[in-house]
Amino acid sequence: MLLKSQVRSSGMSNLTRNYRLQSTLAALALLAAASLPAAEGIANLRTSQRAGTNLVDIYYDLSTTATNPMLVAVTVSTNGGLAYDLPATHFTGDVGAGVTAGTNKWIVWDARRDWPGRFSTNICLHLTATGVSPVVPPGMVLIPAGSFVMGDTFGEGWSNELPLHTNYVSAFYMDTNLVSYALWQQVYNWAIANGYSFDNAGSGKAANHPVQSMTWYDAVKWCNARSEQEGRGPAYYTDAGLSVRYRAGQVAAYVSWSSGYRLPTEAEWEKAARGGASGHRFPWADTDNISHSQANYYAGTSEPYNLSYPTTYHPTFATGSYPYTSPVGYFAANGYGLYDMAGNVWQWCWDWYGSYPSGSQTDPRGPASGWFRVYRGGGWGYYAIYCRAATRHGSDFPTDRFNYLGFRSVLPPGQ
Repeated sequence: MLLKSQVRSSGMSNLTRNYRLQSTLAALALLAAASLPAAEGIANLRTSQRAGTNLVDIYYDLSTTATNPMLVAVTVSTNGGLAYDLPATHFTGDVGAGVTAGTNKWIVWDARRDWPGRFSTNICLHLTATGVSPVVPPGMVLIPAGSFVMGDTFGEGWSNELPLHTNYVSAFYMDTNLVSYALWQQVYNWAIANGYSFDNAGSGKAANHPVQSMTWYDAVKWCNARSEQEGRGPAYYTDAGLSVRYRAGQVAAYVSWSSGYRLPTEAEWEKAARGGASGHRFPWADTDNISHSQANYYAGTSEPYNLSYPTTYHPTFATGSYPYTSPVGYFAANGYGLYDMAGNVWQWCWDWYGSYPSGSQTDPRGPASGWFRVYRGGGWGYYAIYCRAATRHGSDFPTDRFNYLGFRSVLPPGQ
């Protein structure tokens, strides 16, 4: 049986383009593919299941005029393409970052590990090849495009972490570290000298510790200043026409999503925190436990996954006066190369706080308005349960500031 196939492409700015190919498979038991005409992007998709196994071979051709490698991602639907909501991550071969143009590119999908004991006669694969900037911005990593299940998969958190839902998130760059006090001061001092004003000057226990005690508005304006200092177009404006740059006051800013440093959306933050490994409690994939060898948090509660109980504050950093922060990058990174996605300080996100939707979404950006802004990640004075990747904090105003709250920034591709 031939597959019903179609190629779709959508241009993006400058160095970034997406190419998508969607193919409906007759069944996992017998897979075949129709040939597609050669075109820039993904073409000639062929899929087959190895006899007697749950391994699926995916072959494709990749052509592009770009000189830098591509980022290839695969998402999976089990209902004929109505929703690409299977949290499939077990792909090997010509997938992920660094894929070069050529024919007979080969990906192996271990379907058993992503969908154990299940079978469908209507599987769809969605392949995306994204051209990215040839140079990753200093101090940042690329978070690849793809889908993930957002929320509390363990059923142990709070009601605001449900319902579970699938989000497709486009590729973006994210700071590997929390914004340090040294980096904050460098940009802040430039901003003050160039027409910016802030509610607070920010604080830090040391230059290499995270900055904290800034409002959401301060963090947003700082991102704009960082963009301007580096000669980039800013992300935040005070008007819907995106003509007046946000530099002063307290404004629920308008966003240019294709330019400049900005705060991550809540969906971007959680996808990044999970490090490419779905269904885990914390940002690391090798265990669903947490201890003081992995994060800076308050271990004085007896959750079964809290291996450092009954200690309280992290003994290495509970010195001097509050806050008991730790140097950025002190602990091991997650699967995407991000540090401190659990503990140290909480991290401001873009979104107004609100209830989760029940269905799948693409690049969600939260409610249009609200009272509180979301922050994520747990902190040095918070219990292990708050360090889970699914935990949301949404009870503080954007004017609030605390010595346990910081942030990190993101950039769109092609910057």
